[in-house]
Amino acid sequence: MTAAMAGFTAEDMFLKAAVAAGVPTGQCLMIMGVAGAVLFAALCLRQGAGPLHPAMVGPPMLARSALEIAGRLFHALAIAMVPFALTSAILQATPLVVLAGAALIFGETVGWRRWLAVAVGFAGVLVILRPGVEGFDLLSLLAVAGMAGFAGRDLATRAAPATLSNMQLGVLGFAMLTVAGALILGWTGGAVLPDARGAALVAGMTLAGVFSYAMLTAAMRMGEMSVVAPFRYTRLVFALVVAVAVFGERLDAPMLAGAALIVGSGLYTLFRSRRLARR
Repeated sequence: MTAAMAGFTAEDMFLKAAVAAGVPTGQCLMIMGVAGAVLFAALCLRQGAGPLHPAMVGPPMLARSALEIAGRLFHALAIAMVPFALTSAILQATPLVVLAGAALIFGETVGWRRWLAVAVGFAGVLVILRPGVEGFDLLSLLAVAGMAGFAGRDLATRAAPATLSNMQLGVLGFAMLTVAGALILGWTGGAVLPDARGAALVAGMTLAGVFSYAMLTAAMRMGEMSVVAPFRYTRLVFALVVAVAVFGERLDAPMLAGAALIVGSGLYTLFRSRRLARR
């Protein structure tokens, strides 16, 4: 899980650098989407299963695909246009939204302590965004929209048919990444032929993205959820280091305080859920 989080941070870093080097955001996503879909299709065939399955067009998977597109689209735009640390910090609120959605949509029991933790986490998001005060950037809402899309995707995954393997879900996920890239590219303009630096950055982004997805899948399949899930928050540590060391961003007090509230409340909900499961 830690390796996956480091890889996802590297993927975002290469994406932001590639866009700064003149490669359109949509083009970057399309390249990574096609490469990832081809790789996971090959893994499906190696396991003796087809990369496509009729269940992929069922209502739950269609909802998951639409939310995947929304999450990928808005998150990529946020990475390209919003400070790296801000986007990464807001993304950490995804598990809190998933917890609230599980209670509201699937009727899962959530006690007052975890609801309070969710409220604290959302307060952390507001501290980072600082709406209504000087320094608020309207583009930062792209990061919120991306986080909401990913949370919706995770909720829809709970309703995914058991007949779909993780490899087939990987094919579908990267295919939706390609669609998100095509939508962005169609809106912003056509593709370009990148120079050597731009091509290297896109290649690094693609390799990091595929590696991260593979590591995440391995962690979810082989590890105990209550043990591996807290290590998702290592992504914020990696992201803050990259924000300062690579992009020269300054981390102010509201940013650090909001991130601490989000991570702290997220870890509390995980440990509280684990304790209740043991009971």
